Amino acid sequence: MSWRVANACAERKFGSATRKQIIMFLADKASDDGSGIWCSKGTIQRHTELGETTVKRTIREFLKEGILVETGARGCKNGFTVVYRIDLAKVEVLELTAEPEIETGATVDPVQTGPGTGATVAGVPGPPRPPNHPKTIHKPSTRERMVAVDEDAEKILASYPPDRLRGKAECLSRIREALDVGTEVEDLLQAVKAYAADSAGFTRSKVCFSDNWFRSGRWRAYIKDITKGRDEAKAKEAQMLTGLANWITDKHPLCRHITPGQIDALLAAELVTQAQIQAAGLRS
Repeated sequence: MSWRVANACAERKFGSATRKQIIMFLADKASDDGSGIWCSKGTIQRHTELGETTVKRTIREFLKEGILVETGARGCKNGFTVVYRIDLAKVEVLELTAEPEIETGATVDPVQTGPGTGATVAGVPGPPRPPNHPKTIHKPSTRERMVAVDEDAEKILASYPPDRLRGKAECLSRIREALDVGTEVEDLLQAVKAYAADSAGFTRSKVCFSDNWFRSGRWRAYIKDITKGRDEAKAKEAQMLTGLANWITDKHPLCRHITPGQIDALLAAELVTQAQIQAAGLRS
Protein backbone atom coordinates (compact mmCIF):
# COMPACT_ATOMS: atom_id res chain seq x y z
CA MET A 1 0.00 0.00 0.00
CA SER A 2 1.22 3.51 -0.80
CA TRP A 3 0.09 6.38 1.42
CA ARG A 4 1.50 8.79 -1.15
CA VAL A 5 -0.69 7.49 -4.02
CA ALA A 6 -3.71 7.15 -1.74
CA ASN A 7 -3.38 10.77 -0.55
CA ALA A 8 -2.85 12.01 -4.11
CA CYS A 9 -6.09 10.33 -5.23
CA ALA A 10 -8.00 11.30 -2.08
CA GLU A 11 -7.52 15.03 -2.67
CA ARG A 12 -8.70 14.96 -6.31
CA LYS A 13 -12.14 14.76 -7.90
CA PHE A 14 -12.79 11.82 -10.24
CA GLY A 15 -16.30 12.68 -11.34
CA SER A 16 -18.44 10.33 -9.25
CA ALA A 17 -18.52 8.38 -6.02
CA THR A 18 -18.18 5.11 -7.96
CA ARG A 19 -15.05 6.26 -9.80
CA LYS A 20 -13.56 7.59 -6.56
CA GLN A 21 -14.25 4.32 -4.75
CA ILE A 22 -12.56 2.22 -7.45
CA ILE A 23 -9.49 4.46 -7.81
CA MET A 24 -9.01 4.51 -4.02
CA PHE A 25 -9.14 0.70 -3.94
CA LEU A 26 -6.52 0.55 -6.72
CA ALA A 27 -4.37 3.18 -4.97
CA ASP A 28 -4.40 0.98 -1.89
CA LYS A 29 -2.69 -1.76 -3.95
CA ALA A 30 -0.11 0.51 -5.65
CA SER A 31 3.56 1.15 -4.98
CA ASP A 32 4.80 4.71 -4.34
CA ASP A 33 5.17 5.35 -8.09
CA GLY A 34 1.64 4.09 -8.78
CA SER A 35 2.75 0.79 -10.32
CA GLY A 36 2.35 -2.86 -9.37
CA ILE A 37 -1.46 -2.95 -9.13
CA TRP A 38 -2.33 -6.61 -9.62
CA CYS A 39 -5.95 -7.49 -8.88
CA SER A 40 -8.70 -8.86 -11.08
CA LYS A 41 -11.94 -7.04 -11.82
CA GLY A 42 -13.69 -9.72 -9.79
CA THR A 43 -11.55 -8.80 -6.78
CA ILE A 44 -12.40 -5.11 -7.24
CA GLN A 45 -16.10 -5.92 -7.54
CA ARG A 46 -16.08 -8.12 -4.45
CA HIS A 47 -14.30 -5.60 -2.21
CA THR A 48 -16.08 -2.46 -3.42
CA GLU A 49 -19.47 -4.25 -3.59
CA LEU A 50 -20.16 -2.55 -6.92
CA GLY A 51 -21.69 -4.27 -9.94
CA GLU A 52 -19.41 -6.21 -12.28
CA THR A 53 -20.54 -4.16 -15.28
CA THR A 54 -19.88 -0.93 -13.37
CA VAL A 55 -16.34 -2.01 -12.47
CA LYS A 56 -15.49 -3.05 -16.04
CA ARG A 57 -16.92 0.17 -17.50
CA THR A 58 -15.04 2.36 -15.02
CA ILE A 59 -11.73 0.57 -15.65
CA ARG A 60 -12.21 1.12 -19.40
CA GLU A 61 -12.87 4.82 -18.75
CA PHE A 62 -9.72 5.17 -16.64
CA LEU A 63 -7.66 3.47 -19.36
CA LYS A 64 -9.13 5.73 -22.05
CA GLU A 65 -8.44 8.85 -19.96
CA GLY A 66 -4.88 7.74 -19.20
CA ILE A 67 -5.43 7.66 -15.44
CA LEU A 68 -4.73 3.91 -15.56
CA VAL A 69 -2.05 2.32 -17.74
CA GLU A 70 -1.66 -1.38 -18.50
CA THR A 71 1.95 -2.39 -17.77
CA GLY A 72 1.82 -6.15 -18.21
CA ALA A 73 0.03 -9.30 -17.17
CA ARG A 74 0.47 -12.12 -14.70
CA GLY A 75 -0.68 -15.64 -15.43
CA CYS A 76 -3.50 -17.30 -13.54
CA LYS A 77 -5.73 -20.36 -13.87
CA ASN A 78 -8.19 -18.66 -16.22
CA GLY A 79 -5.55 -16.99 -18.37
CA PHE A 80 -3.98 -13.83 -17.01
CA THR A 81 -4.61 -10.84 -14.77
CA VAL A 82 -3.69 -7.37 -16.06
CA VAL A 83 -1.14 -5.33 -14.08
CA TYR A 84 -1.99 -1.61 -13.90
CA ARG A 85 -0.20 1.62 -12.99
CA ILE A 86 -1.85 4.84 -11.82
CA ASP A 87 -0.45 7.76 -13.80
CA LEU A 88 0.21 10.28 -11.04
CA ALA A 89 0.79 13.05 -13.57
CA LYS A 90 -2.78 12.60 -14.85
CA VAL A 91 -4.12 12.52 -11.31
CA GLU A 92 -2.35 15.74 -10.31
CA VAL A 93 -4.07 17.78 -13.05
CA LEU A 94 -7.54 16.84 -11.80
CA GLU A 95 -9.60 19.30 -9.79
CA LEU A 96 -8.82 19.47 -6.09
CA THR A 97 -11.44 18.46 -3.55
CA ALA A 98 -10.29 21.13 -1.08
CA GLU A 99 -12.02 24.50 -1.15
CA PRO A 100 -9.83 27.31 -2.52
CA GLU A 101 -8.30 29.60 0.06
CA ILE A 102 -10.03 32.99 0.00
CA GLU A 103 -7.95 35.97 1.00
CA THR A 104 -9.82 38.70 2.83
CA GLY A 105 -8.85 42.19 3.87
CA ALA A 106 -7.47 42.89 7.32
CA THR A 107 -9.97 43.11 10.14
CA VAL A 108 -9.82 44.82 13.48
CA ASP A 109 -8.95 41.50 15.07
CA PRO A 110 -7.28 39.50 12.27
CA VAL A 111 -8.08 35.79 12.20
CA GLN A 112 -5.11 33.48 11.81
CA THR A 113 -5.22 31.15 8.79
CA GLY A 114 -3.35 28.40 10.56
CA PRO A 115 -2.73 27.06 14.04
CA GLY A 116 -1.00 29.16 16.60
CA THR A 117 2.77 28.92 16.59
CA GLY A 118 3.43 30.69 19.87
CA ALA A 119 6.12 29.32 22.12
CA THR A 120 5.14 26.56 24.50
CA VAL A 121 6.52 25.96 27.97
CA ALA A 122 9.52 24.23 26.39
CA GLY A 123 9.96 27.03 23.86
CA VAL A 124 9.11 24.83 20.86
CA PRO A 125 6.90 26.44 18.18
CA GLY A 126 3.58 24.83 17.28
CA PRO A 127 3.05 22.57 14.26
CA PRO A 128 2.99 24.18 10.76
CA ARG A 129 -0.46 22.71 10.02
CA PRO A 130 -3.16 20.87 11.98
CA PRO A 131 -3.40 17.05 11.85
CA ASN A 132 -6.59 17.18 9.77
CA HIS A 133 -5.06 19.38 7.05
CA PRO A 134 -5.60 17.82 3.56
CA LYS A 135 -1.85 17.72 2.87
CA THR A 136 -0.93 16.09 6.16
CA ILE A 137 0.39 12.56 5.53
CA HIS A 138 -0.43 10.41 8.54
CA LYS A 139 1.90 7.62 9.56
CA PRO A 140 0.32 4.17 9.59
CA SER A 141 -0.85 3.07 12.99
CA THR A 142 1.54 0.82 14.91
CA ARG A 143 -1.41 -0.83 16.63
CA GLU A 144 -2.48 -4.14 15.11
CA ARG A 145 -5.42 -3.62 12.77
CA MET A 146 -8.67 -5.52 12.94
CA VAL A 147 -8.70 -7.80 9.90
CA ALA A 148 -12.04 -8.78 8.35
CA VAL A 149 -12.75 -12.51 8.50
CA ASP A 150 -12.42 -14.23 5.12
CA GLU A 151 -15.11 -16.87 5.52
CA ASP A 152 -14.23 -18.79 2.34
CA ALA A 153 -10.53 -19.00 3.23
CA GLU A 154 -11.33 -19.93 6.83
CA LYS A 155 -13.64 -22.74 5.67
CA ILE A 156 -10.99 -24.15 3.35
CA LEU A 157 -8.23 -24.01 5.96
CA ALA A 158 -10.51 -25.66 8.54
CA SER A 159 -10.58 -28.78 6.29
CA TYR A 160 -6.79 -29.17 6.48
CA PRO A 161 -5.62 -31.89 8.92
CA PRO A 162 -5.45 -30.06 12.27
CA ASP A 163 -2.20 -31.73 13.35
CA ARG A 164 -0.41 -30.11 10.37
CA LEU A 165 -1.70 -26.55 10.63
CA ARG A 166 1.02 -23.92 10.76
CA GLY A 167 1.24 -20.22 9.90
CA LYS A 168 -2.48 -19.46 9.77
CA ALA A 169 -2.06 -15.88 8.52
CA GLU A 170 0.11 -16.96 5.58
CA CYS A 171 -2.21 -19.86 4.77
CA LEU A 172 -5.25 -17.57 4.61
CA SER A 173 -3.31 -15.13 2.43
CA ARG A 174 -2.24 -17.89 0.01
CA ILE A 175 -5.79 -19.25 -0.15
CA ARG A 176 -7.17 -15.79 -0.93
CA GLU A 177 -4.58 -15.37 -3.71
CA ALA A 178 -5.68 -18.67 -5.24
CA LEU A 179 -9.35 -17.65 -5.10
CA ASP A 180 -8.64 -14.20 -6.52
CA VAL A 181 -7.07 -15.67 -9.69
CA GLY A 182 -10.18 -17.73 -10.43
CA THR A 183 -9.96 -20.94 -8.39
CA GLU A 184 -13.42 -22.02 -7.25
CA VAL A 185 -14.00 -22.23 -3.50
CA GLU A 186 -15.56 -25.70 -3.75
CA ASP A 187 -12.71 -27.00 -5.93
CA LEU A 188 -10.02 -25.84 -3.49
CA LEU A 189 -12.03 -27.22 -0.58
CA GLN A 190 -12.26 -30.60 -2.30
CA ALA A 191 -8.52 -30.49 -3.04
CA VAL A 192 -7.74 -30.00 0.67
CA LYS A 193 -10.09 -32.86 1.62
CA ALA A 194 -8.54 -35.12 -1.03
CA TYR A 195 -5.04 -34.46 0.32
CA ALA A 196 -6.26 -35.12 3.87
CA ALA A 197 -7.66 -38.48 2.75
CA ASP A 198 -4.54 -39.42 0.74
CA SER A 199 -2.17 -38.59 3.60
CA ALA A 200 -4.23 -40.09 6.41
CA GLY A 201 -1.95 -42.27 8.55
CA PHE A 202 1.27 -40.65 7.31
CA THR A 203 4.01 -40.27 9.88
CA ARG A 204 4.93 -36.72 10.90
CA SER A 205 8.12 -36.86 8.83
CA LYS A 206 6.15 -37.44 5.63
CA VAL A 207 3.34 -34.91 5.97
CA CYS A 208 3.30 -31.39 4.54
CA PHE A 209 2.45 -28.53 6.87
CA SER A 210 -0.28 -26.20 5.70
CA ASP A 211 1.89 -23.12 5.06
CA ASN A 212 4.24 -25.12 2.79
CA TRP A 213 1.33 -26.92 1.10
CA PHE A 214 -0.39 -23.70 0.05
CA ARG A 215 2.85 -21.81 -0.65
CA SER A 216 4.20 -24.49 -3.00
CA GLY A 217 0.85 -24.80 -4.81
CA ARG A 218 0.52 -28.55 -4.22
CA TRP A 219 -3.25 -28.07 -4.41
CA ARG A 220 -2.99 -27.47 -8.16
CA ALA A 221 -2.46 -31.18 -8.89
CA TYR A 222 -5.60 -32.04 -6.94
CA ILE A 223 -7.58 -29.31 -8.73
CA LYS A 224 -6.41 -30.76 -12.05
CA ASP A 225 -7.64 -34.24 -11.06
CA ILE A 226 -10.95 -32.84 -9.81
CA THR A 227 -11.49 -30.93 -13.06
CA LYS A 228 -10.57 -34.00 -15.12
CA GLY A 229 -12.97 -36.18 -13.16
CA ARG A 230 -15.76 -33.64 -13.53
CA ASP A 231 -15.19 -33.42 -17.30
CA GLU A 232 -15.20 -37.20 -17.63
CA ALA A 233 -18.45 -37.40 -15.66
CA LYS A 234 -20.04 -34.80 -17.93
CA ALA A 235 -18.87 -36.72 -21.00
CA LYS A 236 -20.35 -39.96 -19.67
CA GLU A 237 -23.61 -38.24 -18.85
CA ALA A 238 -23.79 -36.74 -22.35
CA GLN A 239 -23.09 -40.16 -23.87
CA MET A 240 -25.79 -41.75 -21.72
CA LEU A 241 -28.33 -39.10 -22.68
CA THR A 242 -27.51 -39.58 -26.35
CA GLY A 243 -28.22 -43.30 -25.99
CA LEU A 244 -31.54 -42.62 -24.25
CA ALA A 245 -32.47 -40.15 -26.99
CA ASN A 246 -31.85 -42.86 -29.59
CA TRP A 247 -34.12 -45.24 -27.67
CA ILE A 248 -36.92 -42.66 -27.71
CA THR A 249 -36.42 -41.86 -31.39
CA ASP A 250 -36.50 -45.57 -32.31
CA LYS A 251 -39.35 -46.28 -29.83
CA HIS A 252 -37.19 -49.01 -28.35
CA PRO A 253 -38.83 -51.35 -25.79
CA LEU A 254 -36.23 -50.28 -23.22
CA CYS A 255 -37.78 -46.80 -23.20
CA ARG A 256 -39.95 -47.92 -20.31
CA HIS A 257 -36.85 -47.91 -18.07
CA ILE A 258 -36.20 -44.17 -18.64
CA THR A 259 -36.91 -42.23 -15.46
CA PRO A 260 -38.80 -38.89 -15.26
CA GLY A 261 -35.57 -37.17 -14.24
CA GLN A 262 -33.81 -38.47 -17.33
CA ILE A 263 -36.71 -37.27 -19.50
CA ASP A 264 -36.34 -33.77 -18.02
CA ALA A 265 -32.59 -33.88 -18.70
CA LEU A 266 -33.19 -34.92 -22.33
CA LEU A 267 -35.65 -32.06 -22.84
CA ALA A 268 -33.27 -29.57 -21.22
CA ALA A 269 -30.47 -30.73 -23.52
CA GLU A 270 -32.86 -30.48 -26.51
CA LEU A 271 -31.99 -34.03 -27.57
CA VAL A 272 -35.66 -34.96 -27.98
CA THR A 273 -38.96 -33.15 -28.28
CA GLN A 274 -42.11 -33.45 -26.23
CA ALA A 275 -43.83 -35.01 -29.25
CA GLN A 276 -41.17 -37.73 -29.54
CA ILE A 277 -41.50 -38.53 -25.84
CA GLN A 278 -45.28 -38.87 -26.19
CA ALA A 279 -44.88 -41.00 -29.32
CA ALA A 280 -42.62 -43.37 -27.35
CA GLY A 281 -45.39 -43.72 -24.77
CA LEU A 282 -43.47 -42.14 -21.89
CA ARG A 283 -45.84 -39.25 -21.16
CA SER A 284 -49.44 -38.69 -22.12
